[in-house]
Amino acid sequence: MVDSQYYLPNDIGISALDCSEAFRLLSPQEKMYAHYLSRASWYGGLVVLLQTSPESANIFVLLQRIFRKQTPAQLEQVATAAGLSSEEYQAFLVYAAGLYANMGNYKSFGDTKFIPNLPKDKLKALVWASQAFQEQPAEMEALWDSCSCLLYSLENRQKQLGLGDKGITTYFSGNCCLEDAELAQKFLDSKKLSAYNTRLFKKEDGGKTCYEVRLASAVQKDCAVDGECESCCGSFSFEDKEFTVRRGDYSRVMEKVCYYVEKAQAYAANENQRKMLEEYTRSFTLGSIDAHKEGSRYWIKDKGPIVESYIGFIESYRDPFGSRGEFEGFVAVVNKAMSERFAKLVSSAEVLLPELPWPQEFEKDTFLKPDFTSLDVLTFAGSGIPAGINIPNYDDIRQTEGFKNVSLGNVLAVAYATQKEKLTFLEEGDKDLFIKWKGPSFEVQVGLHELLGHGSGKLFVQDDKGKFNFDQSKVINPETGEPVSSWYRGSETWDSKFSTIASSYEECRAECVGLYLCLNKQVLSIFGHEDQDADDVVYINWLSMVRAGLLGLEFYTPESKSWRQAHMQARFVILRVLLEAGEGLVGLEEVTGEDGKPDARITLDRSKIPTVGKNAIHRFLCKLQVLKSTADVEGGRAFYDNYSTVSDTGAHNFLRLRETVLLRKEARKMFVQANTRISGM
Repeated sequence: MVDSQYYLPNDIGISALDCSEAFRLLSPQEKMYAHYLSRASWYGGLVVLLQTSPESANIFVLLQRIFRKQTPAQLEQVATAAGLSSEEYQAFLVYAAGLYANMGNYKSFGDTKFIPNLPKDKLKALVWASQAFQEQPAEMEALWDSCSCLLYSLENRQKQLGLGDKGITTYFSGNCCLEDAELAQKFLDSKKLSAYNTRLFKKEDGGKTCYEVRLASAVQKDCAVDGECESCCGSFSFEDKEFTVRRGDYSRVMEKVCYYVEKAQAYAANENQRKMLEEYTRSFTLGSIDAHKEGSRYWIKDKGPIVESYIGFIESYRDPFGSRGEFEGFVAVVNKAMSERFAKLVSSAEVLLPELPWPQEFEKDTFLKPDFTSLDVLTFAGSGIPAGINIPNYDDIRQTEGFKNVSLGNVLAVAYATQKEKLTFLEEGDKDLFIKWKGPSFEVQVGLHELLGHGSGKLFVQDDKGKFNFDQSKVINPETGEPVSSWYRGSETWDSKFSTIASSYEECRAECVGLYLCLNKQVLSIFGHEDQDADDVVYINWLSMVRAGLLGLEFYTPESKSWRQAHMQARFVILRVLLEAGEGLVGLEEVTGEDGKPDARITLDRSKIPTVGKNAIHRFLCKLQVLKSTADVEGGRAFYDNYSTVSDTGAHNFLRLRETVLLRKEARKMFVQANTRISGM
């Protein structure tokens, strides 16, 4: 029997992301702009297949060939004739949907592999009986042979994404390990090259180790091309190793992205949008992150557009080293009513930021008021769809020029709806309240997390010219009482410095800001919550976080002692912090369920949230920020890893609780998105 965590259940939840009304209200120009950017996003999303696993792209092509020739209803008849039961055919459809939803055969949330929940010979019989196979048997058989073994393989290394012997990654060649990633990062820093749009390939040549850094670009020439003073490509010697920087990774796909981004330009609403798209095209043509940064600057200036979008190599969660970006592109339409609440939150930010627990010197010199809008997603191409986003991820731009926040309203509306009977680990008395307030409380949490979580805090930097952005003689580290003694230097960034823990650590900091500031009555009032309702929102927000910390154990791999999902690791860390606070704030006990199987029960004393709970988060959050501001990697890693540890010793046996969580887990929903086409074309 295959462990159930490695396949998707036949009754997995599917939700449609409804954007029909929002799209209908757009002008013809806005519709064309949205359409062409959606095409660019969908084509760019194909890159994710190549960033996930060696077999993902071929599985995708195999499925595309099958579904292009026959509808699911027609295929069902073929499947029945080929000897598949209705459950097996359903399992095939669920697998295909999962591959499309995750853009690969590893879950975007958790990074574990999933395989078809039907025997290999049955899947092969269906492929052989398909019309696609009848018409092109040699090509279809070659496709099957290229991916069928890996499609079903659950060897230890292939069970999850990871670097070296810890898992599978295509950001690096299979012979790379952590030391290679660290050396490559030093090399990239020395050349002032970002890792965001790169992959690393290592080979031995005559006893010498050589590395090839590939830049994602439509252009395949390594020499300087139009618009460049000099090329960043070439061969370089670094620490006795040979490095070659080349263009042309994913070139055919990047050509398509550029084509549609240029098409969208003709329908841009203003000069900022036109220049933004111009720079994106330059970035994807040449493989230039500097051009993408320039485009992002115009994007920040494009305040309150009706059609909002962002595209490129953005989030680094799935790079095992934490510095390469996965491609994503989204197009969405502004929800004006909900956006008004977020605009009020932005207006209150300068009053709320001083409430955070770190000294004033550790906060940005000026709060750059961002756009904060609620959007209905039309298109979100990539491996998964978040509930909220704070971008761009470039520290130098966020610190001094600004950022934007978006909350994805139609995702929030369907993603977190829960049935009472599926609500695990809560007391019966909490379930109705949880169902009532989970949505509204999550909306508050997302708003605070994105705007004042990711949008807060200063990084202490000494630039290449030796200039500091803080007063060394005056700024005191509140944790030590001594002057600040460490900082970021030159081209060092948060991601490059904190690498493997950067994503989860930052998500944890932002989640803590949400918990801390949701206690503020002004914040609750902005979202329309007063009196008892406001108290209930706070209670469910905190209870939800504690429960999420327990659920997070699903995303921990005991064999490699590693976490596979940044947000869930962050929530487990917060659970540990609140348990450590003691005084009866949080209760977590192992019990036996009504079915006689192991279960667990979470309790939260709501009367102690404003005192014991707030104090615990205050202390923890302050330390997180200080370690981040001062680039104290050693201290930060030790501090965060300590709370991330999952063991069977101490007050709670978290390894045993993990088994209980796996026993009672519910699969994440998959989304069905809209598609646009131009009539008559």
